[in-house]
Amino acid sequence: MRPKRLLAYCLAKPGAWEDEPWDGDVVAKVGPAGRGKIFAFIGDGRSVGVKAGANRDEADEWLVRYPDDASASAYIGRSGWNTLRIGGAIPDDEIEEAIDASYDAVVAKLPKRDRPA
Repeated sequence: MRPKRLLAYCLAKPGAWEDEPWDGDVVAKVGPAGRGKIFAFIGDGRSVGVKAGANRDEADEWLVRYPDDASASAYIGRSGWNTLRIGGAIPDDEIEEAIDASYDAVVAKLPKRDRPA
């Protein structure tokens, strides 16, 4: 999966939009501007950070399956976020499924008024 395709896949989600909250770090958010929440950390497109489980135990399944290409995300890993390397052993369709699951988890936590129609 190429970086542009990764970003396009994320932005095709209902209500998704691109942001750069930190210089050079692209993220995909969902929800209204000012209240939107990140569902994918894209950075330079060589990896994607996703909500991979409700907690660390669930997210660790990725680390077991792909020890060389999945890792707990820095700072937020304890909350179930993983970084998945693009172009490694993780198939593109599983990367897309991880993005879908992350999007769904983040949307479910948004106030009803902020969820996409």
